[in-house]
Amino acid sequence: MKSLHALDAVQQQRNQALLGAARHLKDESITSQVLPLQLDVATLEQLSIEQVHALEALQIEAARIAIRSLASLAKINELDHLGGGLELIPPLLMSLAVSDYERVEYTIEHAHASIGYFSCLAALGFVDTQLVVDGFRRGLDIPGHVSWLPGGTQLNGGRLGVMVPVAVGQALGKRAFYGEGSWVLTHCGDAGWISGQALNGFNGASLHGAPITFVMHRNGIQLSGSTRSIMDRDPRRIIGALGIEILEIPTLLDTAALYQAYRQAFALAQEGKPSLIYPVGWSSKGADKITLKTFGQRYGILPQLEAFAGKHQVAMDQEVWVPGSLMSFRDVIPMIECVFLVNQLPGGEGHHDGHMKGRKEEEVLAGPLLQQSPAQQQALEALRRQSPRIVVTQPRPAPGTPNLVLPGEALEAVKLPAAGTKASPRAGSEAGYEAVAKAFPQRFFVVSCDLDVSTRLAKAGVLLPKGHRFEMSIEEQAAVLMADGLAMSTRQPQLNVVSTFAAFFEGIAREGFELWRYQRNLNGINEGLNVTFHLSHVGACTGRDHFSGWSLDWINIGLTYLPYLRRFYAPADARAAFLAVRDLAAHYGGHVLAIPRDNLPVLEQQDGSGPLWEAHAAWEETTLYRTHAGARRAILALGAPAFLAGEAAAQLAGEGLPVDVYIANSLPLPHGMLEKWIARYDQGLVTIEDGLIGTPDSGLQGFAGLVASAAQGGVPLAHLGITDPRIAPAEGFPEIWDYFGLTGQALVEAVKGLS
Repeated sequence: MKSLHALDAVQQQRNQALLGAARHLKDESITSQVLPLQLDVATLEQLSIEQVHALEALQIEAARIAIRSLASLAKINELDHLGGGLELIPPLLMSLAVSDYERVEYTIEHAHASIGYFSCLAALGFVDTQLVVDGFRRGLDIPGHVSWLPGGTQLNGGRLGVMVPVAVGQALGKRAFYGEGSWVLTHCGDAGWISGQALNGFNGASLHGAPITFVMHRNGIQLSGSTRSIMDRDPRRIIGALGIEILEIPTLLDTAALYQAYRQAFALAQEGKPSLIYPVGWSSKGADKITLKTFGQRYGILPQLEAFAGKHQVAMDQEVWVPGSLMSFRDVIPMIECVFLVNQLPGGEGHHDGHMKGRKEEEVLAGPLLQQSPAQQQALEALRRQSPRIVVTQPRPAPGTPNLVLPGEALEAVKLPAAGTKASPRAGSEAGYEAVAKAFPQRFFVVSCDLDVSTRLAKAGVLLPKGHRFEMSIEEQAAVLMADGLAMSTRQPQLNVVSTFAAFFEGIAREGFELWRYQRNLNGINEGLNVTFHLSHVGACTGRDHFSGWSLDWINIGLTYLPYLRRFYAPADARAAFLAVRDLAAHYGGHVLAIPRDNLPVLEQQDGSGPLWEAHAAWEETTLYRTHAGARRAILALGAPAFLAGEAAAQLAGEGLPVDVYIANSLPLPHGMLEKWIARYDQGLVTIEDGLIGTPDSGLQGFAGLVASAAQGGVPLAHLGITDPRIAPAEGFPEIWDYFGLTGQALVEAVKGLS
């Protein structure tokens, strides 16, 4: 363990040095003075000509920044998604203009188009232009995907499609906290909308009437070719069938018309009707022909288009579809190549991975669509002369910040199973959630997967007001992502719980955990959000379902995500489960609560004077469950098998071998606790857990692996857990545990065998 401590200490030094060099990543809030381009979509009926000119001038400025940045990147032989980044800019600037960073916010589902995002922030003054030009993809401030910065979105993008249900959760939370005027805008692309989590997210938006609008950048191009060649499906039919209102407009590039679409979408959102702004583009209809010449005239690039078409022997009267969102917009030749690609014409190329390699920056920047007109220049200068807009960007609360602390009177009303009886730990968590719901109904949110009766969230759910409980049926993946979004709807204290069977998290819903890996706070650290993942039915302790509902890897999953968690709970009985809910509700941060299904003994004090834990007790990471004078050996139990450790210790004491028993209630363990156990019990330690501890081929895993890594051979060790899960009896959990060697007698033999 010393080596891990040493490695971690050095890593922390590197972390501090990296954060110290960052421009925008700090613990305190950041105040930005930016261009006063703020549009009240609720009251402003239409844009003035000056506002249109100002927005279009900023589009050009942002596009120039993006091109300069990619030219800088090309010097080190790197590229990025310049095509999608340029295309993102016009509608994203509209979203930035209508955002107030409280009721109204935005995010970007196709987060690889991040150079457009960073360039927009620079054009408005949120971040330094030169930092974007010289630092994009070369530093922590301006990384390669969408990340949170001043003026930016908290919903850092990663996998395509994921941000759809996350943004839905954020929109639902905003409606609950801020009421009328709440709205979330989500920019999305040609690919991510078809992913399972996105489709489930659209369904969730419709089902719960989320105040959200999706803006689809339908450019007809994906990573390896045209959308037609990869996914030839009309998004409108599929998304519309899921209950999303489709708002068709010709193009996202007509600033005044796009604002009108935003107005219509906002009005729908206030009625609980999610919508999709969909640019249909232009194509021939009857006598109205749309040709290459039409395209060139519309965008003022006829000479360049004629030269390109002539080179590839394509007639200018060739009829084409002009997408309503143009990949590489304003970068003329790549933009033309993209239109040729989607129309299957010679010379067509995709620019999903657009770049500036082999191109001259000054020649590209001299392009006709990258020059501001006098009217645009004047509008932008007039905007700059006005008093700046002040935007304060505040970090999310640090893990452990006080959250929903149950008052004493709430604890007095709680009834928990008595010591010596048997009860499912679900009874304790049920009582905990019910108490929190009674005390804080306006700050408690539950996302359900049609299992609340079994996971025991039902009693709390009925106490919550409308708009605080969201049933998602068996869409576990979208449900956990929605819970993540709820956590980003406000910085105020709240409890966001998503519950389902642990096996479903292992097999289906881990995307919710994965999202935590790339949600950056303003301190620079990627963190777990203020969400509780309630994993019911952990381990082999799942009744008589045989393999159908098992969650044998639950401990290893908890260990995997431990860097992003405040706490991973493994309560040993119903009373400990209650205390776990109390503790997680009382503190901001990411939590995983792992609850066994079956009836377990409610643990008692060693002298029989009462239960091991009282409802008003503080949470303990570890509990000394049994102690015997002169003990030089100990049993360390994680979760449900703790009562077996007590039984084994009693038998061993009767045989003259004193053994202490500790229960690990949660992870991480207190600093130095493992070392203290190892130093105190020099004759050895035995661990027991209801989960996978590895095989000879994989090596030691789980809680056993954690203890072994600390011991490093310094004391004798023995471990009880599941090694080969491929076959087991279809019985109750005592029979299953016996089959896997998780018994009191096995513990006795393991302790005796320490040498």
